[in-house]
Amino acid sequence: MSATILVVDDEENARTYLDSFLTSQGYEVYQASTLTEAREYLTRSSADIILLDVKLPDGYGPSLLEETAMLEVRPPVILITAFGDIDMAVEAMKNGAHDFLQKPIQLETLHSSIQRAEEIVSMRRELVHFRSAQQQGYENIIIKSPGMKRAMQAAQRAASASVSVLISGETGTGKEVMANAIHKMSTRVQKGMIAINCAAIQPTVLESELFGYEAGAFTGAEKRKIGLMETADGGILFLDEIASMPLDMQVKLLRALEDHTFRRVGGTKEVKVDVQVLAASNQNLQAMVEQNQFREDLYYRLKVIDIHLPPLRERTEEIPDLVGMFIRSFNPRMGLSITDVTPRAMEAMVAYRWPGNVRELRNVIERAMIFCDDEAIDIQHLPGEITGL
Repeated sequence: MSATILVVDDEENARTYLDSFLTSQGYEVYQASTLTEAREYLTRSSADIILLDVKLPDGYGPSLLEETAMLEVRPPVILITAFGDIDMAVEAMKNGAHDFLQKPIQLETLHSSIQRAEEIVSMRRELVHFRSAQQQGYENIIIKSPGMKRAMQAAQRAASASVSVLISGETGTGKEVMANAIHKMSTRVQKGMIAINCAAIQPTVLESELFGYEAGAFTGAEKRKIGLMETADGGILFLDEIASMPLDMQVKLLRALEDHTFRRVGGTKEVKVDVQVLAASNQNLQAMVEQNQFREDLYYRLKVIDIHLPPLRERTEEIPDLVGMFIRSFNPRMGLSITDVTPRAMEAMVAYRWPGNVRELRNVIERAMIFCDDEAIDIQHLPGEITGL
């Protein structure tokens, strides 16, 4: 990263000296000669790192530490001290200063200190981003059961590590919802997520959909087409129903994941991309590998992090929260004001096995709301397979 550094020192020659060196190292440098100027700068802009003299004309330099602590991403402060200021600098470090450098400043020591500060800046930025994305990413996921807690912990790791992920689980357990949560928690959130259902595309078309093609690659290819992997560059590519991918395509996907490059259909040029791949399957890929129906090398390349979503019958404690979430979602869309579910209706839903999992529950609630003329969903609003009536 190219850090922005604010140099706060009342000696013009010192500021110029530091500015010249830091600029030559690729940093963006701003100067302030007083605490007042430093505060004004931080009010209108931001600094990744602050070089701060202890003694300034209008006050005690380390007093700025308390103010920087209030910023969303707190910049590391490196104190510049004279010989007699060392005790004060040590005390300031106890209050949050990153480091202190004694005058005359050794440039090699300064550079090392700034490099360590850059690591802190990067970590703090990621933490702020993660906390923000975390608040947004869970909006459609209920996490109460042990299985879902494990899944979300793995998802958090996947979002921060930006590695390949395999999401497994029965149909309707929420694999795409989990992929979206990973995207929202990821540093790639600004780049978007591209999704493709491998089972919904003809095997002969899948390669051109993923990798694109050059003009003249086949009959009807009049001009170059950019594929989904290239479109997702910098972001996330979600491959749903990966088990349906033909074996010959699996080889090409594996190469793209290993080398971060691919060729468009009919092309000779290598296209380089930076894509995090999330794959989902409702089939047992391990069993498919043993039956030679899925490539073992691709299987292990995809499951750098393995997230398993348990079926709804194993997380019944989450059903009341899921029901409430669906009702809140459907009310404004359907122009309704349903606020509750009767105890006997809830008991019936908790006791049901839910072969279609969360997707089936969502559909059941939507249907029940259509037939409900009251403020609470009751047992007569539920389908017979749930109530036994």
